Amino acid sequence: METKEMRAAYVETITALAEKNKNIVLLEADLMSCTNTGSFKKAYPDRLFNVGIAEANMIGVASGLSSVGKIPFAATFGCFASRRVFDQFFISANYARLNVKLIGMDPGVTAAFNGGTHMPFEDLALMRSIPKLIIVEPSDPWNCADFVRQAAEIYGSVYLRLPRKAVPILYTSEDKFPFGKARVFKEGKDLCFVALGSLMVNESLKARELLASEGIDAGILDVLTLKPIDREAVVAQASKVKAVISAENHQINGGLGSAVAEILAESGFRGKFARVGIMDEFGEVGTQDYLTKRFGLDGETLAQKARDLLG
Repeated sequence: METKEMRAAYVETITALAEKNKNIVLLEADLMSCTNTGSFKKAYPDRLFNVGIAEANMIGVASGLSSVGKIPFAATFGCFASRRVFDQFFISANYARLNVKLIGMDPGVTAAFNGGTHMPFEDLALMRSIPKLIIVEPSDPWNCADFVRQAAEIYGSVYLRLPRKAVPILYTSEDKFPFGKARVFKEGKDLCFVALGSLMVNESLKARELLASEGIDAGILDVLTLKPIDREAVVAQASKVKAVISAENHQINGGLGSAVAEILAESGFRGKFARVGIMDEFGEVGTQDYLTKRFGLDGETLAQKARDLLG
């Protein structure tokens, strides 16, 4: 399957947008080599600000730039973009109703060798609590690019959660991914995986293939926007199946699993439901493949959860 780096999709898109919109600016916290924004700096040296290892200050600067009409995209690792800057992002950007686009890179186990301190398993739970904030997690480079374009076009703060490295391409350049809309990636008759992000959509696809060999027809709903989540799509898919499983590269508490549980409970869903995610643990060092299995996010674990639910 063809792959492409998510950070490449981000940088290529924002650089192209900046050519037409002179208000777009980038902010970095001494991670330009990780986000690969050097090409943007070369093209627009006066529109990239590296504030150093001072993420909270970066959000303050971004908010100030927004207050004078700029469209700031501030990027750092997801652990810093959530835990470290939460109060500044909450008050200076969101409470003040400004226009800050925050990029949280290497979410969950995709932080890999950076280990537990840099492994955000709780960023979505934090961000979901901020009123009116848009939260998106692309599943491939094409919807990553589309989300960056939409973020630049609308007024209001956005949290974009994405891995830096190469991921499988699932869609095409012709596909559109409006904020707040999920995408039915695969239809299913017996069960539906409600998945968020590249890792979990692809692991759900592996689980679907395993289950198909056993005569179980599993669908996949690619959530894409966690907030506002596409309630109608979740309810519609749940109404067609016997069981629903949420799949997220995040703590099962407060993120996608909690959001889906709320929707199903409020809609009167009578089928079975389970959550797959980090089970109230801290992260650790390892390869992404090792960590995916270690924390039970892999396709086999998803398939086994489906077997257990369906009996």
